[in-house]
Amino acid sequence: MIDLKGFDSLIDLMCYFSNEEKCIEYFERVRWNGNVVSPFDPTSKVHKCTKGYWCEKTNRTFNVKTRTIFENTKIPLRKWFIAIWIITSHKKGISSVQLSKDIDVSQKTSWFMLQRIRKCFENENHSILHNEVEIDETYIGGKSKNNTCDGKGTQGRGIRKKTPVIGMIERNGKLVSHIIPDAKATTLTPAITNTVDKTSTIYTDEWNGYNTIGKIYKHQRVRHKDKEFVRGNVYTNTIENVWGLLKRGLVGIYHNTSKKHLQMYIDEFVFRYNTRDRKDSERFKLLLTNTQKRLKYNELIKP
Repeated sequence: MIDLKGFDSLIDLMCYFSNEEKCIEYFERVRWNGNVVSPFDPTSKVHKCTKGYWCEKTNRTFNVKTRTIFENTKIPLRKWFIAIWIITSHKKGISSVQLSKDIDVSQKTSWFMLQRIRKCFENENHSILHNEVEIDETYIGGKSKNNTCDGKGTQGRGIRKKTPVIGMIERNGKLVSHIIPDAKATTLTPAITNTVDKTSTIYTDEWNGYNTIGKIYKHQRVRHKDKEFVRGNVYTNTIENVWGLLKRGLVGIYHNTSKKHLQMYIDEFVFRYNTRDRKDSERFKLLLTNTQKRLKYNELIKP
């Protein structure tokens, strides 16, 4: 039996998963750990059959790929495993064009595979944060000079046509980041209270959208407009560094992302950040345990 903790590289992965049977055997161990559960009725008795498994209560057959991102795919699991390893181990991700070359599929197919994989990243973006938490928002979209009529551009929270995103990070802990409709207090406050434990200390900048959270949390600010960026333990440098990594990845690797799919790319970066201390093999296995999120192509391309 394979122990992925011993895998140090993509070549190790490819050498072991040399055929479809080995991929299926491993995925069954990851998903069921020797106790097969029907995806149609978890309480049902399951029997082995020629087509995989048979659910006694529903009288339906299934296999390990049923109701996962691999269901009804014609792409071999070996290529899926390689794609998962690459996207979870590359520091800034990989483009669909490059992946299509790496695993010998069309760009359209590789984009669909990547989007299905990104759907699985969202599980890592729902943590509850504690202790000291830095919070900030950023705006993602085209260059600011292209977002005004006179071409002079805008700065800060005045940027138009960009997508606002909130980021909350526990110092020495996890990151949570989501698209928000705006940066008003009525939007920021519930986003924070749904994610940050009430006993935490919050650090933000001077934006007035954070005015009301001081009534709920211990809250301290840095005043960037006054050229104040650090005051003892009060700063937002950690979350601002995260924004730098996110934007460099989006511009350098993906070049352009639509607002419709932006959250999936954010989920990808959150997953990578929150698993930064894990080995590549551990990230690979963690992703495989979260693959019960089938995403249909029609859902991706609809307006």
